[in-house]
Amino acid sequence: MSGDITETKDCQLKDPMDLFNSGQVVKICAPMVRYSKLAFRTLVRKYSCDLCYTPMIVAADFVRSAKARDSEFTTNKVGDHPLIVQFAAKEAQVLCDAARIVCPFADGIDLNCGCPQRWAMAEGYGACLINKPELVRDMVRHVRNQVDNPRFSVSIKIRIHEDLKRTVDLCQKAEATGVSWITVHGRTVEERHQPVHYDAIKIIKQSMSIPIVANGDVKTLKDAENVHHLTGADGVMVARGLLANPAMFAGYEETPLKCIQDWVDIALEHGTPFTCFHHHLMYMMEHITSKQEKRVFNVLSSTSAVLDYLNDHYGV
Repeated sequence: MSGDITETKDCQLKDPMDLFNSGQVVKICAPMVRYSKLAFRTLVRKYSCDLCYTPMIVAADFVRSAKARDSEFTTNKVGDHPLIVQFAAKEAQVLCDAARIVCPFADGIDLNCGCPQRWAMAEGYGACLINKPELVRDMVRHVRNQVDNPRFSVSIKIRIHEDLKRTVDLCQKAEATGVSWITVHGRTVEERHQPVHYDAIKIIKQSMSIPIVANGDVKTLKDAENVHHLTGADGVMVARGLLANPAMFAGYEETPLKCIQDWVDIALEHGTPFTCFHHHLMYMMEHITSKQEKRVFNVLSSTSAVLDYLNDHYGV
């Protein structure tokens, strides 16, 4: 494990369930490939995000390769908690082995049962698991039996079936096995940009006694509050909305300049690779730059050029 991880063994681990028991809607940063890494999690936590996920990590690679562990999972003992590590897995013992590796450094794991990408489905990962409730139940049970920290959460993230009874059945089986909470992306595997089925999330919530997190198309704090009222969900998970405005959960309508400055400081401190540093800024500045400005900013090719541009145009 890299230094960043091993330093965290005495970190302040937390019980994520405390958030769900607080009576407040839990504000969550989704697992995003390439984007929800330590630097970005550090940023959104400054702006009222309660709970963060890592990007999805393939459990088999993580267990097998120290190189994969060092590149895929970084955290710190200062403020990166509560933290959920999301895994793609299709074998109970492999998920369990991965969970045991991260247990000293994170507050829980999440099993991805919602990724609709072709490669994931072809490999037996992601959304194809919603059609295998017994396998999901087996994986949750294995982790529960072999990770001896009762405060370590085990959650799943799913998409819905067209026949919602199948989704409710999946969720109830997972609940009976001891899953901590379930995040529901309110679309089927085939749906991409169609409206989110918040009515389906509401039915799932009414059928369960564990917390349910709603996911899909939340762009502002007001959206998050509306989704909570529509569904009764205990938490709201956001992906693209936070990329566009990492200060969203703090009530900002668009990314404030202070947040851009914070990102520059955090990214430079963490040694964030240029492409990732730049892409985050492109997302954050989407609504505050003109088309002409975008044409210039989006083709900048070095950190120094980006810093000069921000200084010249925004005083950042």
